[in-house]
Amino acid sequence: MRPETAIVEIHSKYRVYTERYLNAAADKTIILVNGSLATTASFAQTLRYLQPRFNVVLYDQPYAGQSRLHNRHDQPIRKEDEAEILLELIEHFCADHVLSFSWGGAATLLALAQRPRRIEKAVISSFAARINQPMRDYLERGLGFLLARDRFNVGRLVNDTIGKHLPSLFKRFNYRHVSSLTEHEYLQMHFHIHEVLAQDTQCYVASAKAIDIPLLFVNGEWDEYTTAGDARLFAGHAPQCQFRTIKNTGHFLDLEHKAAWHDTQQALLGFLQPVSNPAKPKSQQQSDKPYRYAARERIAT
Repeated sequence: MRPETAIVEIHSKYRVYTERYLNAAADKTIILVNGSLATTASFAQTLRYLQPRFNVVLYDQPYAGQSRLHNRHDQPIRKEDEAEILLELIEHFCADHVLSFSWGGAATLLALAQRPRRIEKAVISSFAARINQPMRDYLERGLGFLLARDRFNVGRLVNDTIGKHLPSLFKRFNYRHVSSLTEHEYLQMHFHIHEVLAQDTQCYVASAKAIDIPLLFVNGEWDEYTTAGDARLFAGHAPQCQFRTIKNTGHFLDLEHKAAWHDTQQALLGFLQPVSNPAKPKSQQQSDKPYRYAARERIAT
């Protein structure tokens, strides 16, 4: 199904490209938040099991994808700005749920701490409560390559670290995407990494304390950069949180192999729609079809 596309203006400052996949049988809407510098295309596999059950909204940050032609890029965008954009899109599309991936979780937690009235549940995937040493090493190496505009090594770094468990096809798409970013996207990525390294991650823990809806943290068993153990540090702070570890999977979860796609699907849908329905509507049956590769790029930092 083709999405409805639109450019949504945020506070007369940003213009955000959006895609909305409508489902006539669904009574809930979920909005998906990308990792750093990813695009709407990054959720191709996730969309396959969400769209049969929900209305699904995807969007590109102002500096990325199909949003970037509609915005000025005279200064970097902060996580607080991304949180404001998310809050406005939640209201605009009347979203009930949020799902974030990787560093999209930072803006998502900041937004949820403001207790948007519509949101009922949220899933935070591949995100942790602290910057561990592998993640710090990865980010610091990235800073140097970005500063030098070393496109070859930026692309290789992503695939050799957080993307190490991706199939070779997705590694090729990852490399092509990362190495072909515009100058302002490299500057944005450099700003973002510097912001992450300089900022006390306790701000995310503090945000979790203010969130009063159920949260599900999903991490890959093999992900050494945002580990399941580090994600569980949120347990003592978020009033209502659950945790799922996807076995034999790294940072990119449902992109890595068929079993990971199935297990991630079960974790998300079991949390968002916990009551099973024996008579499954035809519109929901396609989500049980086997995982298949798609020509999509996905990156995160």
